Amino acid sequence: MATHRLLLLRHAKSSWDAPHLADHDRPLSGRGRRAAQAVRDHLAESDALPELVLCSSAVRTVETLDGIRPALPAGTTVDVEAGLYAADVDDLQVHLRRVSETVDGVMLIGHNPGLEDLAMLLVGAGDPAGRAAMEAKFPTAALAHLSVDRPWRELAPGVATLDQFWTPR
Repeated sequence: MATHRLLLLRHAKSSWDAPHLADHDRPLSGRGRRAAQAVRDHLAESDALPELVLCSSAVRTVETLDGIRPALPAGTTVDVEAGLYAADVDDLQVHLRRVSETVDGVMLIGHNPGLEDLAMLLVGAGDPAGRAAMEAKFPTAALAHLSVDRPWRELAPGVATLDQFWTPR
């Protein structure tokens, strides 16, 4: 079985300039838009791009997706899902376990604490410095590159290798 690639991307920094907006509707801040561009540039240099993007329906996650979209391969499938907004670690695993085995690479764009909890749950090996950084903080626009050597439906604690933990700073 081939190794799957899983990219866990926390949305870029959101704006608090309009306090009347519901949390779901908060857009990216200027800093967030710049960070999304940095993620795009990072992905453009990567050889581990996703075939499928699962993205929360929140405005800030969709705007993060829009910022990185130029780096995604033509034909990348994008699913914007309301069920990923404020999803906890168990909900995120359910979404990933439904991915077809024909898909080698998945990017999940979501929110903390669920995204960070998922990364910490799945990673059982890999880059020790990256894991320490990830444990300290999973900031906005951070991207965890994981390898998983089992079927998506068998995602479980400790099955992933952390290849890289990248932040735009």
